[in-house]
Amino acid sequence: MAAGKGTRMKSSMPKVLHRLGGRALLQHVIDTAGQLQARRVVVITGHGAEQVEATLVHNDHVQCVRQMPQLGTGHAMQQAVPVLADDGVTLVLSGDVPLIQADTLSALLMSCDGQHLALLTLQTPTPTGYGRLVRNAQSQVQAIVEEKDASPEQRQIQEIYSGIMAVPTRLLRGWLARLDNRNAQQEYYLTDVVKFAVADGCTVQAYCISDAWQVEGVNNPVQLASLECAYQHRQAQRLMLDGVRLADPARFDLRGSLICGQDVEIDVNCVFEGVVHLGDGVRIGPNCVIANAIIGAGTFVQAFSHIDGEQQGVTVGQDARIGPFARLRPGADLGNEVHIGNFVEVKNSTLAKGAKANHLAYLGDATVGERVNYGAGSITANYDGANKHRTVIEADVHVGSNSVLVAPVTLGAGGTIGGGSTITKDTPAGALTVARGKQTSIANWQRPTKIKK
Repeated sequence: MAAGKGTRMKSSMPKVLHRLGGRALLQHVIDTAGQLQARRVVVITGHGAEQVEATLVHNDHVQCVRQMPQLGTGHAMQQAVPVLADDGVTLVLSGDVPLIQADTLSALLMSCDGQHLALLTLQTPTPTGYGRLVRNAQSQVQAIVEEKDASPEQRQIQEIYSGIMAVPTRLLRGWLARLDNRNAQQEYYLTDVVKFAVADGCTVQAYCISDAWQVEGVNNPVQLASLECAYQHRQAQRLMLDGVRLADPARFDLRGSLICGQDVEIDVNCVFEGVVHLGDGVRIGPNCVIANAIIGAGTFVQAFSHIDGEQQGVTVGQDARIGPFARLRPGADLGNEVHIGNFVEVKNSTLAKGAKANHLAYLGDATVGERVNYGAGSITANYDGANKHRTVIEADVHVGSNSVLVAPVTLGAGGTIGGGSTITKDTPAGALTVARGKQTSIANWQRPTKIKK
């Protein structure tokens, strides 16, 4: 269910599209449903339906139905049942409850067993805001009472309904047809199906959990931040149990997928986005941002480096040294033992084994051979105002400081480029090439003096 307005978020964005761990709240729920191998995922949209549905166009297994107007949770489910098959089980999830775990839902489905109404509940000392689970003297579930409709005695109940249920679709269809809106909010409550199940002699199972974070919803930015902390804590714990050394798990931020080899060390305030692979013995210094990259074994990424592969990806070989303050952009492909130093930017370029660009340089659309030494302040001028062109620097070339390589151009193997040169033509292998104005000195030259007024 993803039709709510989310007024308390105080945002023009639909609540379910706010991000947690780098993904929309709703996407977390859809991904969890995917782990259950659901036959079909139906998203009920309403407020901001166009925005929500636009984010789902690439999810082929997701179907959207609209709830217009929004008349309660029961009314929302009434929009969905026409597209559900009677031979299945309907698992009702909330688009703003992102951290529900697949194993918990699997246990709930087992409780349903294709014939019972199964409710996911939570025992909590702070039940305010949730529907209470009402049991009889034999502890059998009789009803769910929404807080606004609950008596003072019922409000003391500490077992709450999470908003998640599993129910045979054939039974759900009939119960939804019997809903009415005679309640304090004048809405059609999905929770009323419990009393219908009891009246029809259908067993109501309650699967109770103790992990409150699994069923906590997001209603405002404070709750979103709280769940972000809970999510990051779980990711950090998982990685550390797998052997990753985090300098401080409270200062670690994972917004995608991080796959680590053995003996990986990650310092404080690092952010990982997209899909990142770290090989054995990789060290990540403090305050790095790494997205969509593969980093080879033994490589050290030093402080404040920014690696972002976007769609193309970034690859760094083994035993390389990156940073501090380096930037690797999409298409950077670095070989083993490459050194990229402070304030060096690499984009759409290949650097072979042992190549070095240690400081204050730009390599864009370049192919760099083995053992090349690329001097400080040097750049590849790869853009002519309309098209990008490639620079080829063959093995063992030394590029002097403050050089400009105007692409397309090839520097022959073993050659040397004199500092301050602007290279516009291919250079021969093994040659020293200098392309700069002749130095001139004027003896006894006087600087201009300021005119007194």
